[in-house]
Amino acid sequence: MTELTSVRLDRWLWAARFFKTRAQAKRAIEGGKVQLRQARTKAAKEIGVGCELTIRRGDMIQIVNVTGLADRRGSATIAQTLYRESDASIERRETDRSRRKMERAGLTVPSTRPTKRDRRELKKLKEGNQCRA
Repeated sequence: MTELTSVRLDRWLWAARFFKTRAQAKRAIEGGKVQLRQARTKAAKEIGVGCELTIRRGDMIQIVNVTGLADRRGSATIAQTLYRESDASIERRETDRSRRKMERAGLTVPSTRPTKRDRRELKKLKEGNQCRA
């Protein structure tokens, strides 16, 4: 077995389990969701150990340093050894997660559809007490 010196970016993202398929990884790269050293890149770009990647998936942004190379998808434990997330990235992710949790804490989803009376009250609440002359 030969030791890898570089691997395609889309293949590495797939092997490191950031995306479920290479096609998803390629679309993310082309959409600017994955950056190499804070610059847009292409899916076929060869990366090596020591590269810094910024990966955005939904609201979550991860800044990772490549510590290992793989061109095949393996187990999750092996995939975790391929990168190291920066401390600032971990801290930002945790604060965002706790903020979203607090925002959702006050949300109560009704179990049934609103009645006609409920809809009228919601409409009054949204419109405020506007005076109609």
